[in-house]
Amino acid sequence: MHGALRLARAFTGKPKIIKFEGCYHGHADSLLVKAGSGVATLGLPDSPGVSQAATCDTLTAPYNHISAVENLFHHHKGDIAAVILEPVVGNSGFILPKPDFLAAIRRITEENNSLLIFDEVMTGFRLAYGGAQEYFGIVPDLTTLGKIIGGGLPVGAYGGRRNIMEMVAPAGPVYQAGTLSGNPLAMAAGIETLKIIREPGSYEYLDKIAGELVNGIVEAGKRAGHPMCGGHINGMFGFFFTEGPVNNFADAKKSDADKFARFYWGMLEEGVYFAPSHFEAGFTSLAHTLDDIQFTIAAAHKVLSNI
Repeated sequence: MHGALRLARAFTGKPKIIKFEGCYHGHADSLLVKAGSGVATLGLPDSPGVSQAATCDTLTAPYNHISAVENLFHHHKGDIAAVILEPVVGNSGFILPKPDFLAAIRRITEENNSLLIFDEVMTGFRLAYGGAQEYFGIVPDLTTLGKIIGGGLPVGAYGGRRNIMEMVAPAGPVYQAGTLSGNPLAMAAGIETLKIIREPGSYEYLDKIAGELVNGIVEAGKRAGHPMCGGHINGMFGFFFTEGPVNNFADAKKSDADKFARFYWGMLEEGVYFAPSHFEAGFTSLAHTLDDIQFTIAAAHKVLSNI
C-alpha cells in the first residue's frame, strides 16, 4: 500500500489522499485513520505512535457518501492525489457500495485529475477473476492485492496503467524494493491458485455456498428473535446483529458487539471458527463442501437459540 500511495503522489504531484471511515489498508502510519478492522475492534481511532505529521495529508469520508467526497475535493482543490477504497468493504464487516457510488467516485477523480485506487486485498479474485473492478465494471487507475495472489502465502502487489507504472524503479524514479519481492514459493502457489479458480463453475459454486451460508445464519438469527442482516457476493460474505441496512462504518457500529462475541464463542464450541470480530467479512473457498455449510448453519441455529 505504501508503494501505491507513493506512486500516486509522484504521478500527480499532489500530497493528499482520501480514504473511507472503517476501511483498513494496512498498517502504514498515514492510513491508520478511522481504519476499521482490528483498530475498530480495539476501540482505537488510530494507533499510539502515529504522529500527526504522518496523517496530516490523509482525509476521510463516510463510505457510500458521495457529497462528502465532493466537499473534500472542493475544500482541498488541486491537492488530492488519489482516493483509495475497498470497492466492497470487508474491514467494517461486509458492506456493499450503493449502485451509483463507485461510478461517482470514478467520475470525481477523473474530473479532478486524481487517481482512483482499488484496495482489492479482500475482493481480488473472490468477487470475480478480475476482482471487484470486473464485477462492477469500474476500472481504477491503481490496484493493490495481498495474500490471495499467493494462494494465502505472504505476498503483496500493486499495478495499474502503463503510464503510471512506468514511474516505478528501475524504469522510473519512484523507489520500490522488498526483500521478499518475487518470492518463488509464493509465486508458484499463486500461479496454481489462479489456474484452479479459472476452472468452469468455480464462481458459481462460491456464490452458491456463500449465499446458503449467510442466508442460513441470518434466518437462524431472526427465528431466534435477533435483529440481523447480511449479504454476499460470490466468495465474500458478512452479517450484522442489527436490522440494517448497513451502508457505512457508522451503521456497522450499530451491530451488537456483545451478541456477536457470544455467537463467536458459541460457534467455536460447536467446532466452527469465524473471525473474532464483527468488523471482519468472511470468505468461502472451493475447499468448503455443502456438508460444511449445512453443519455451520445447524450450529448457528443452536447457538443463536441460546443467546
